[in-house]
Amino acid sequence: MDDSDLKQYQKGENISLEARSYLASLEIIRKQCPLVAKHILGELQSQRNTLKLIASENYTSLAVQLSMGNLLTDKYSEGFPYHRFYAGCEHVDAIEAYAGDLLKKIFHCDHAYVQPHSGADANLVAFWSILVQKIQTKEVDRLQKKRLDDLTDQEHETLRQVMMKQRMLGMSLESGGHLTHGYRHNVSSKMFQAFSYGVDQETERVCYKQLLAIAKEVKPLILMAGYSAYPRLLNFAKMKEIADEVGAVLMVDMAHFSGLVAGGVLKGEENPVPFADIITSTTHKTLRGPRGGLILCKEAWKDTINRGCPLVLGGPLPQIMAAKAVAFTEVLQPTFSEYAHQVVENAKALALALMDLQVKLFTSGTDNHLVVIDVKTSFGVSGRIAEQALLEVGITVNRNMIPGDPNGPWYTSGLRIGTPALTSRGMKTGEMQLIAKWIVDILKDAEPASKKEGGKSLSKYTLPRSRQTQTREEIKELLQRFPLYPELQIE
Repeated sequence: MDDSDLKQYQKGENISLEARSYLASLEIIRKQCPLVAKHILGELQSQRNTLKLIASENYTSLAVQLSMGNLLTDKYSEGFPYHRFYAGCEHVDAIEAYAGDLLKKIFHCDHAYVQPHSGADANLVAFWSILVQKIQTKEVDRLQKKRLDDLTDQEHETLRQVMMKQRMLGMSLESGGHLTHGYRHNVSSKMFQAFSYGVDQETERVCYKQLLAIAKEVKPLILMAGYSAYPRLLNFAKMKEIADEVGAVLMVDMAHFSGLVAGGVLKGEENPVPFADIITSTTHKTLRGPRGGLILCKEAWKDTINRGCPLVLGGPLPQIMAAKAVAFTEVLQPTFSEYAHQVVENAKALALALMDLQVKLFTSGTDNHLVVIDVKTSFGVSGRIAEQALLEVGITVNRNMIPGDPNGPWYTSGLRIGTPALTSRGMKTGEMQLIAKWIVDILKDAEPASKKEGGKSLSKYTLPRSRQTQTREEIKELLQRFPLYPELQIE
């Protein structure tokens, strides 16, 4: 791709400034490293030509994307606004403070921290902040020392042992919780004695009476609320009552539904901000920003959260904080609320259409942006087979565990699908009905391959070529009606 090649991508005289800048940056990258440029363009074509139903993915604006590639990446800025360990941070200070102010305006919270590189990082900062404020500070005071550095080596080791014996209570992975909520293979269960709560076997919903009983028995330091694959809403007023009754800190991970809170879909007791002590989130799911994390908290936690570095984080990423600020200005536009409401309308329409086609769903529907299909019961296939079969025709999803999953976390018996990305492309409830039919048609025809020793494979399958071709063509026609980044006129 040389200069003349770039011009062919910029067809028409009315190409936007954002598009021209984006294409110019691709040309610069190509000259330095053709392979990277090739795969950036390949990713664009891949996303243009598939129905993105991964619940944790979305599309950002070109302005957000361009904000991530600039001189800010060359600046170290450990610390927090106006309190840095490096000189010359005045521009980073202004951007980071602005991003935090935007979040406070969006969520009506006391304090916002925008440095975490991801949702997992945000959770780590929150976990350790709670340990510091609730355990370390009290122990230092008990020992009548002014600061942590005044402790003897033995006193510090005793403190460390006490901190490592604290308990967390979070939603189990198979019930829709996240890895960082105490899953055994995650660092969260290495830091804490991790306990979990699930859903009621009959209703497949969180039962607050059962949760209270577990909390009374466990007596956790942290009661963790939030989910990554639970299709219903949570009552955070009840969660706060339970936390207060057992003396726990209520921490909410709203990575998946922060955009629904920002857009005014979740209100009252379904909005965690008035009730939670600390809230974490990603910025790239329903919030439609760059990949990263954030923390919201009550005023009482501000000073500890601000010290995410040196507590957990290293140097923040100023260019990503800049992109977050750009995305937050977009969230404050009236159109974002319309978008958030449409996300939920689309998810409900998709769930209803699937159930009308006799598909079994976890919790028999949805109240938020995601749907979880029991593919083992509905189609006799594993989640891995379902994921691969749909990808063959241009539908990207991800396999997911369901309660009591016999196939485990790798193959799974479930499939998680979500509507944030397709809603960003402009699709509405009518398109969701079409998509539900395609999903059912493909999964009905996906036949697990027989194993030599008997039984059916959890990963290999057969799919009629005629079905693949027909569905792929129908999906292609739909995608052409809802182009992705049409301003990037790249063949």
